[in-house]
Amino acid sequence: MHLTLKQASKWASDYLNKNVTTANISYLIQYGHIESVLEKGSTLIPLDSLKKYYSQSNREKRWKDELGNDLNWALSFEKIKEAETTKHVHRLHPYKGKFIPQLVEYFLGPHTDDFKQDTYFQPDDILLDPFCGSGTTLVQANELGMHAIGIDISAFNAFMSNAKVKKFNFVRLYEKSQEITASLSSLVSTSGIMEFESKLANSLTEFNNQYFPVSFKRQVRMGKVDQKKYGAEKETAFLDTYQQLVAEYKIDLQMPPDSKRFMKQWYLPGVRAEIDFVYNRIRKVEDISTQHALMLILSRTIRSCRATTHADLGTLRKPVTTTYYCRKHGKICKPLFSILGWWNRYSKDSIDRWIEFSKIKSDTFQQCLTGDSRTIDIFAMLRQTEPQFTEIAEKQKIKGIFTSPPYVGLINYHEQHAYAYDLFGFKRLDELEIGPLFRGKGREARESYVHGVAEVFKNCKRFLADDYDVFIVANDKFDMYPTIAEIAGMNIVNQHKRPVLNRTEKNRETAYSETIFHMKETRKKLKSILYTFL
Repeated sequence: MHLTLKQASKWASDYLNKNVTTANISYLIQYGHIESVLEKGSTLIPLDSLKKYYSQSNREKRWKDELGNDLNWALSFEKIKEAETTKHVHRLHPYKGKFIPQLVEYFLGPHTDDFKQDTYFQPDDILLDPFCGSGTTLVQANELGMHAIGIDISAFNAFMSNAKVKKFNFVRLYEKSQEITASLSSLVSTSGIMEFESKLANSLTEFNNQYFPVSFKRQVRMGKVDQKKYGAEKETAFLDTYQQLVAEYKIDLQMPPDSKRFMKQWYLPGVRAEIDFVYNRIRKVEDISTQHALMLILSRTIRSCRATTHADLGTLRKPVTTTYYCRKHGKICKPLFSILGWWNRYSKDSIDRWIEFSKIKSDTFQQCLTGDSRTIDIFAMLRQTEPQFTEIAEKQKIKGIFTSPPYVGLINYHEQHAYAYDLFGFKRLDELEIGPLFRGKGREARESYVHGVAEVFKNCKRFLADDYDVFIVANDKFDMYPTIAEIAGMNIVNQHKRPVLNRTEKNRETAYSETIFHMKETRKKLKSILYTFL
């Protein structure tokens, strides 16, 4: 028996007792998890293939067998759709290493039947995130009616976080984005790129339909096709067609491999020219908040337009200037030759997300400061940008922290947005990052990490209320956080071990967990405070 996408979606939803969309089914087909056949232009799925996949997909049992029965499956948020985990401004810009907003909601409250947890924070409390990243804590604090302060050593991270929570004149923002889109369209129309891209796309579609049918990724997954060998053969077979079109339309593919500038090394010349064109127009926008919004849209755009493969977009390997076999999509793909499509798409999507968030925003303060959380004078720095917020903060103090410090030796936080630093001229402070990838995971790196994170909490404690609560999201495979807590003068009063689902395409089925550490002031100091009060 075969089912349509819609029928397969309904069957899976009934089987799992949760919503499974047609997009979810298409994803399983695309990545070879279930079989499919093409009949009269329609995709059909064998029912047996669906049953086999979903009968083996009880991740809770498999993950608990591997990671332990102390795994809190409620914190997997398994039944929450991706549209909710990436709601409104949370998907304004890609960022490695961010947690989902539902995790913040769970610990900050208020709570429902789905989110059962003790209440530690109330509306109008002030939250602190000393490793602010992409601003998830700030956004959710606003949504929950709380004030929040973020700190990040990365100037771009602070820029991104503040842009998410800022107020905008949406009419002005839309008008300016449309003006830039019209100007860019005019530029592109005279360059011949559109006609070149159209011919190339048509040739690729015809070639891929012939050599990479819908069943191809399934065959690869089952070991019936040597993906590397077959992909290389077809990549070479299409290259002549590509080179003929490049010559016909005089497309410039020259990229200096030894350039120290990111923009020259990772963007085709025509793409760089379009980026400069848009950026120069953004700089002429007089209203600063509108200018900042357009800059974030441009940053999101140019991240998607780097000359690399789709599979390597997250971790760049080497510039790609020709068509190539794409491991992610299982067919021959091409580099980007114009930013117009992405700029247009992201302009509309970003404005829609800001508008969506504006409908639920509370009248509270959120601000991310650029600085070193180990030494920053939070209130003095905040006074320079938000004096009214500073008065509130100094009076009632910060009630607690919700944060996720960098994982040791995992990410170079400045480098992941190198394009933005290069184009916008933000100052880089890579040497002040705690636990960056370039320092590795060795003993010396781990010791430096422990003392760095502990110093952050010791410094931040100066600005916290006496009976504070600190929540730290971490994958502590090196067992560093008990030491960090001790150095910082804190006790770990509880731990919540959660499964992390759908991390990346490469390892989404690998059992992986992280721990939310709940810390408070050491009991000795609390007793001293209580004694003094009595």
